[in-house]
Amino acid sequence: MKILLVTPPLTQLNTPYPATCHLLGYLHSKGQEAAQLDLSIALIEQLFTSAQLEGMFQQATMRANLSKSNKIILQHRDFHMKTIDPVMRFLSGRDSSLAQRFSNRDFWPGSKRLPSEDDLEWAFGMIGNHDRATHLCTLYLKDLCTFIQQTIDPHFELIRYAESLCLRLPEYTPLLEELKKPLSLIDRLMIDIFDKRIRESNPDMVGFTVPFPGNLFSALRCAQWIKKEYPSIKIVMGGGYVNTELRSLTDPAIFDLMDYIVFDDGELPLLRLLTGGELIRTLSRLETGEIMRSNFDSKENISFSETGTPDYEGLLKNNYLNLIELTNPMHALWSNGCWNKMMLAHGCYWGKCAFCDGTLDYINRYETASIEIIVDRMEAIMKQTGKSGFHFTDEAAPPALLRKLADEIIKRKLTVSYWTNVRFEKSFTPELCYVMAQSGCIAISGGLEVASPRILKLINKGITLETARESMKNFAGAGIMTHAYLMYGFPTETKKETLDSLEVVRDLFADGLIQSAFWHRYAMTIHSPSGQHPESVGATRIEQSVGSFANNEIPFTTGHEIDLEYYGKGLNLATYNYMQGAGYEMPVNEWFK
Repeated sequence: MKILLVTPPLTQLNTPYPATCHLLGYLHSKGQEAAQLDLSIALIEQLFTSAQLEGMFQQATMRANLSKSNKIILQHRDFHMKTIDPVMRFLSGRDSSLAQRFSNRDFWPGSKRLPSEDDLEWAFGMIGNHDRATHLCTLYLKDLCTFIQQTIDPHFELIRYAESLCLRLPEYTPLLEELKKPLSLIDRLMIDIFDKRIRESNPDMVGFTVPFPGNLFSALRCAQWIKKEYPSIKIVMGGGYVNTELRSLTDPAIFDLMDYIVFDDGELPLLRLLTGGELIRTLSRLETGEIMRSNFDSKENISFSETGTPDYEGLLKNNYLNLIELTNPMHALWSNGCWNKMMLAHGCYWGKCAFCDGTLDYINRYETASIEIIVDRMEAIMKQTGKSGFHFTDEAAPPALLRKLADEIIKRKLTVSYWTNVRFEKSFTPELCYVMAQSGCIAISGGLEVASPRILKLINKGITLETARESMKNFAGAGIMTHAYLMYGFPTETKKETLDSLEVVRDLFADGLIQSAFWHRYAMTIHSPSGQHPESVGATRIEQSVGSFANNEIPFTTGHEIDLEYYGKGLNLATYNYMQGAGYEMPVNEWFK
């Protein structure tokens, strides 16, 4: 039985999302016939062409009450149709000679996103033409994306599709009603691409990975089309969204489109489906219409050391795009550069944070492999892709493992660059950070969460502000960039603690200890310690009926309610300025006026 593994639109555009690569590597190691398709980048490649823009511009002219910005886009339609193909060649690295021309601010028509010459000079200097051009081309694409969303398809965004529809879905009905509507222009283009690949691959089964809400609707659209045109093909769905949102699914209607839904790591469930073995962590629908939960609570898994090397076969011809939306060099790593993604270990070695989904397998089951196996995988991937940059997507890479990694890379005389997620703990000494940098570590990201001693203790982060600051100082001293994940709205967090947290973050930026940061609004989830025991963090769960489709976030109350929308805007505005090197002198309360 042959399976086609698919990443549905839309997700990141600079590098393949790693799920299908990991699954393909394992299935190939077991002699299974499998292929993969990144439908996300394939759609963007076909969408942003002069031919497609011409049709969209024509369609938009028929709309009444266009906004001023959209009228300006239409006024420059000839410019956009002339430049879109060269811009896509440049962003995908196929024509770097355009950097000099695209870096000229005067080349571009006026737009609210177009930065001033002073801002460009500050960010890129006199000779940073390639990154400057990438930044301006990214803003150009963002303008076109807004135009498409407002005039062609309200579901469309550059790295997500129909996300707002899928964020909170206790019932399946809204999705079902949307699926009954005619295909949009984006849907038709996606299906045309998918149809061609299905005919080329002739699979017996199609597997969709749905990592985020912004991938769900497009996966269902594709499944809807398969059921109509190729009813003999079996369809399976898994991924991060499935694992966190659909564990308590009771509505069988989705099985009109899906034959199977699998949970947690997909290697073993897929292998069983393909070989006719006993199903594991798999939902299906019986002829009676009831949902069958096959070995749903089984802990049986393929060990991390035996999952094999990620396989990029079928993805290497894709024209992935380098994008720089913000001029901050650390922030740009998520969208700029075709990084090889892999894991150093499975799960989280700490796994105790109150806000984290620590009961789920992807965090709860911590497993390692020998460092020789890990670096062997790196070398095999480099040989496949021709790329030597790695993003290790671990929940938190252990300091001891990073030391072994650095030593092994240096021992093998490899020239690589890498970045990963860590906990800001005291084990990141000046000596360890120096060795990491010498081996190729260019950046790290880590959860500072709430920069308040009381809240850090409450969430059981296992670090203090002092140890976090010291580890950040050591990273900075070694020339390693740092990104901080931050949180606001944690139960019992007061206005003063929120402002104090921002003050700490401002000082970290001003002292050069972090280069970028992002604030997440706290969400209480059913898989986290705080969700399972809200009273432990000073919260009271608001009782509500369990949804028949997606269930994850829990509504709650706390004795210290603050205006989260108000404070979220101020925190993000302040941090945006800090990332641009501005606003350090302003009192933090000024950002909330």
